[in-house]
Amino acid sequence: KDAGEVVTWGVAREGSDCSAVAEHLAAGVRSITGGEKAFAALKDAGEVVTWGFAGLGGDCSAVADRLAAGVTSITGSVMAFAALKGSGEVVTWGSASSGGDSRSVEDRLAAGVVSVTHNPAAFAAVKGAGEVVTWGYASGGGDSSAVADRLAAGVTS
Repeated sequence: KDAGEVVTWGVAREGSDCSAVAEHLAAGVRSITGGEKAFAALKDAGEVVTWGFAGLGGDCSAVADRLAAGVTSITGSVMAFAALKGSGEVVTWGSASSGGDSRSVEDRLAAGVVSVTHNPAAFAAVKGAGEVVTWGYASGGGDSSAVADRLAAGVTS
């Protein structure tokens, strides 16, 4: 809506019930990203608000402190989300096997990322020097080790 209010409807167990976070969605929402059964809203101040099926990204409490401000964009796979912060840091949550757990590459996602994209089961981040960092379901694109030398620099998108 005009003031950035979110209105949801549909089957609650499918992610449409935002009543637990409704007060945070009353104004100032800039964009919404959806997954299979969860949603993430980006507010004007760079805060992220999530709702829906907890295990598929509807619960970001484990990383909420890192999503309280400074987020510039959110991308979502079917079961996980990745937030890009203005500092170039990427914060992930949701299903661990589908990219919600990026601990294996967290040192490479701590700064310098300029864009993040996804497929249904994995994510890829492009860093300023053109390095690509991948994570998520290995055979779904989360493991790029076979071509790592070709993704170390020079990638533009």
